[in-house]
Amino acid sequence: MKLFKTIKQLQEVLGGDRSNKLTVGFVPTMGALHEGHLSLVRRAGAENERVVVSIFVNPTQFNDPKDLKNYPRTLDTDLTLLASCPCDYVFAPEPEEMYPEPDQRKFDFGSLERVMEGKFRPGHFNGVAQVVSKLFDIVSPDRAYFGRKDFQQYSIILKMCQLLQLDTAIIPCDIVREADGLAMSSRNSLLTREHRAVAPQIYLILQEAILDSVSFTPAEVAERVVGKINSVGLLQAEYFEIVNEHTLEPVNSWEEPGTKVGCIAVFAGAVRLIDNVIFDK
Repeated sequence: MKLFKTIKQLQEVLGGDRSNKLTVGFVPTMGALHEGHLSLVRRAGAENERVVVSIFVNPTQFNDPKDLKNYPRTLDTDLTLLASCPCDYVFAPEPEEMYPEPDQRKFDFGSLERVMEGKFRPGHFNGVAQVVSKLFDIVSPDRAYFGRKDFQQYSIILKMCQLLQLDTAIIPCDIVREADGLAMSSRNSLLTREHRAVAPQIYLILQEAILDSVSFTPAEVAERVVGKINSVGLLQAEYFEIVNEHTLEPVNSWEEPGTKVGCIAVFAGAVRLIDNVIFDK
């Protein structure tokens, strides 16, 4: 496994791999790696001859400077974890390497960026698209791997590839959870002991929502989820929406065509957690 800090160094070694017609899998991350990330790396290793993992806390996708400052940075630990995976190259640039000049590009994702995360974190997905498009340009991966926990981000990346006419295959991977059901996240390490104890209620309540969908409308299920989250204590729901898998438009009836996804954001103290479940209807 080799660590690269500059674009030039990484592209030189990837150029040799390309000349040998080796396929490249890519896992973009912001570090603070956990089993969820590692599962993506292992899948990339199973499906490609070279694997690149990026570790970069991207400043342009944070609309809250405090969130950017507090985001965990654990490069040494991350490298130790990756050494046990089929990872060939780690790209860990400084912000100045990625943004020698301010990135002024504006992406139009339509309604995809105006709901849920986009509604509560304005500019977030434009920043995501800026950095992911830059990374794709640097790595030129055959396949890139994203976790379904960030479901709206996955939808945005698909749209970005369409807008930019990119050939990279976007591979969604299942949510990896702790033994108690909490979706693995780099932010989990920031939870206090008290908040960590109640955070698994999020997934339990989402599971109850699936059962509730037998008897209640989507709007009623959403209302029940928010009420249950807020009644836990130490948790505060920011939103819960049941949306169409492709359009992210709100679902008004279970009879509507397409897969329905229930997406949630919850504050556990100062830590914001997201999760989602699929309604099999």
